[in-house]
Amino acid sequence: QVQLVESGGGLVQAGGSLRLSCAASGRTFSNYAVGWFRQAPGAEREFVAGISRSGISTDYAESVKGRFTMSRDNAKNTVDLQMNSLKPEDTAVYYCAATSVLRPIWITTAIYEYDIWGQGTQVTVSS
Repeated sequence: QVQLVESGGGLVQAGGSLRLSCAASGRTFSNYAVGWFRQAPGAEREFVAGISRSGISTDYAESVKGRFTMSRDNAKNTVDLQMNSLKPEDTAVYYCAATSVLRPIWITTAIYEYDIWGQGTQVTVSS
C-alpha cells in the first residue's frame, strides 16, 4: 500500500509561485495515477491536476491551466505541482491522491476514483 505525504505549502503573495511535492512510500508507486485536489473553507474538494502512472498524460482544471504544471519522478517516488501566477482564489488545503491503474496513460478527475490520500498542505495566497 502506498502512503502519501505532501509538502511545500505556505503563504505567498498574489502573482507568486509555490512548488508542492508529494512523496510516496512503497515500491509500486509507478502503478498509480496521481491527482492533486484542493479544498477551500466552506467549499467541496475539487480536482486540480492529474498525471498518469507513466507521466506521459496530464490533465488540469480549467481554473489552473497555463499556471500549474504537474510532473512525476517514478524513480524518486515523487509527484510535484508547480504553481505559478497564484491568485487569492487558489487559497486552499491541497491534497495529493493516488489510485492504482493498469493503463499507463489513464487519468481521472473523479474524486471517488482515488482511494489513497495524503494529509494535505495549506496554500495561502494574499492579495
